[in-house]
Amino acid sequence: MKVETVDIESVSLDPANVRLHASHNIDAIKSSLRRFGQQKPIVVDSRGVVRAGNGTLEAAIALGWKKISIVRSKLDGADAVAYALADNRTSELSAWDHEGLARTLASLREQDITLVADAGFTESDLRALARQFDAEENGEQSNATEINVDAFDLKCKCPRCGFEFNNKKA
Repeated sequence: MKVETVDIESVSLDPANVRLHASHNIDAIKSSLRRFGQQKPIVVDSRGVVRAGNGTLEAAIALGWKKISIVRSKLDGADAVAYALADNRTSELSAWDHEGLARTLASLREQDITLVADAGFTESDLRALARQFDAEENGEQSNATEINVDAFDLKCKCPRCGFEFNNKKA
């Protein structure tokens, strides 16, 4: 594998990329790139289309970068598409060790509070993590439970989530 540094205009976002990058995700990537630089190359195909790293390229462009590090994949066609999916999916399937994450973020926060933000975590994320950790420590189930919608006539609507219900007992 050979890493190259190329003009950013020589590579392009994958127009068929099915992984969405919300603005808060791009902001987190930009913070990471500003703080740490590009620590891993993006993967492009023989035509310069990004197969892994579309969010990184988008953030680098937004930051005004002129160069970016890449590796060229020999995959093409369906293999290139499947690799792009696998790159995103395998990350998505992993989980956090909430206790370890909380300790790590607390340690980073003590050293330099901006490290936490540059790692992609907001104050809201920290509060949610604390709630998650407390729930796990108390043996509470932190995941939502499935609702049997057949038990409802669906005549009322929750203003927060839009779930329709009534007060009929199951």
